Amino acid sequence: MAAFRDMRRSKQALTKAECIDILRAEPRGVLAVAGDGGYPYALPLSHCYDESTGTLVFHCAKVGHKLDAIQANDKVSFCVQDKGFVKPGDWALNIKSVIVFGRMRLVDEEMRAKEICRLLGRKFFPTEAEMEADLQKHFSKVQCMELVIDHMSGKLVKES
Repeated sequence: MAAFRDMRRSKQALTKAECIDILRAEPRGVLAVAGDGGYPYALPLSHCYDESTGTLVFHCAKVGHKLDAIQANDKVSFCVQDKGFVKPGDWALNIKSVIVFGRMRLVDEEMRAKEICRLLGRKFFPTEAEMEADLQKHFSKVQCMELVIDHMSGKLVKES
């Protein structure tokens, strides 16, 4: 495992529980991978925190730049921020953000892939029936992924 830097402004650090709360609550973040030609490739992606494994799970199409990059180098980072808040009488936005570093695993086991799709579906679909219908219709076209967390940190930043 790589050595990770300590947070410079440690007074702004969030606890692990606060970080997980943000990962649970927010619908999407930005996944960063090592892309073509050594350029970083970052893209917005919906996610779900899997309580049973302590991992982040995703799904996407079975081909594309993101998958090519992950197959070449499984080390990724994923950043999520909340909607923020403004304290009464102030103008500055306060934002909590979490950054996760880890290794992305492509999930090819059908049972685990369906479990991941259902976790994501329960977070985003209004009903179980709609989720199951979508799973039946699109499962064969989906690649599931699981981010095994090596390091996670979060902080509260006041944008002023």
